[in-house]
Amino acid sequence: MDIEQNLDRVLVRHAELTALLSGENGPPDAQDFVRWSKEMAELEPVVAGIRQFRQARQEMIDAAAMMEDPDMKDLAEAEFYALKEKLPALERDVQLSLLPKDEADEKNAILEVRAGTGGEEAALFAAELFRMYERYSALRGWRFETLEFSDTGIGGVKEAVASITGRGVFARLKFESGVHRVQRVPVTEAGGRIHTSAATVAVLPEAEEVDIVLEDKDLRIDVFRSQGSGGQSVNTTDSAVRVVHLPTGVTVQCQDEKSQHKNKAKALKILRARLYDREREMKDSERSANRKSQVGSGDRSERIRTYNFPQGRVTDHRINVTLYKIDKVMEGEALEELVEALIAADQAERLAALNDLDR
Repeated sequence: MDIEQNLDRVLVRHAELTALLSGENGPPDAQDFVRWSKEMAELEPVVAGIRQFRQARQEMIDAAAMMEDPDMKDLAEAEFYALKEKLPALERDVQLSLLPKDEADEKNAILEVRAGTGGEEAALFAAELFRMYERYSALRGWRFETLEFSDTGIGGVKEAVASITGRGVFARLKFESGVHRVQRVPVTEAGGRIHTSAATVAVLPEAEEVDIVLEDKDLRIDVFRSQGSGGQSVNTTDSAVRVVHLPTGVTVQCQDEKSQHKNKAKALKILRARLYDREREMKDSERSANRKSQVGSGDRSERIRTYNFPQGRVTDHRINVTLYKIDKVMEGEALEELVEALIAADQAERLAALNDLDR
C-alpha cells in the first residue's frame, strides 16, 4: 500500500468515526462512545497534517500553472519555490504520524539501575547514573520516587529502582536500557590507571492493574527484617518484603520503607512492571524476529554507551553520536541531546521500513 492509499484510509476512518459519534446510525452506547472518542482524538492531529500536506501540494501545482502567465510569473515562482521547500517536512510529519504507535509510550516508567563488572567503582558509577536520571526527570518536570536503594555504604549502589511519573516518560527513556560503560581513574587507584566498569539500566513501562492481574495463588510473599549496607540491621521489625511470582519465578524485594504495607505495595508495582515488560518482549520478538536494528532493541546485555571521563566524552554506540560534555550529561542537562538523537534515529529507521513495505 503506497502512502496515498494510507492517507486515504485515515481520512475514510475519520469520516466513519465522525458519523458514528454524531449518532447518524443511532446513539452509541457508553463503551463504544469512549472507545471511538479516544480513536478520534488520536486521528485528529493526523488528519490535520494530511490536509495541510495535500493543500500545500495542490497550491504548489497551482503555482506551477500560474508561472505560465507572464503577469503572474514572478509572484507564482516565489510561491512555488517556497512551497517546494516546505513540502518535504510536511510529508515527513505525515509519514511519522502514520507509524504504528507503541502502546506503552505514554506510560510512566520503572527505572532499574544495577552495578555490573568493576566492583566498588561499578557501584559508584551506578549511583551516578541513578542521580543522572533523577536530575533529568526534574528538568522534564517528572516525579521521581525511589522504590528501592541497596547501597554499599560508601556512596555506591548494588541496585536502585525508581518510579518516574509524567507525560511521555517511557517514550523518552525506553532507549536507555542496556549496558552503560565507564572509563576513568578510580579514586582508590594510586597508580592513576584508567579502569573500565559497567552498570546495567532497565527501563520498564509501569503496568496498571488492568495490564497485569496478580492473583494471590500465584504469589509467595515473605517478610523479614530489613538489612542495611554491610549486613547491619536497620529495622527491629519484619518490615522488608519479598514477593515471588510462582509461574515465572520473577522475584522482587523491597525494604526501604519502615512499613511492611508500603514495601509490599512497592514490590507489587515493580513486579507488575517486570511481568508486563516480559509480555512485551515476547510479543516484540514474535513481531520483529527479522529486525536487525539496535536502536530500541531493549537488549540489556548490549553495550549501548561509554562514558569516558579522561576525554570528557559520552559515546552512544548505536547511533555513533559523541558529545564532549560529560559533566552536562551526568547533570541530566545534555542527556536530552542523546534522547532526541535516539528518537530521531528510531523514527528514521521505522520510516525506511515503512517505505520498503510500500515499494
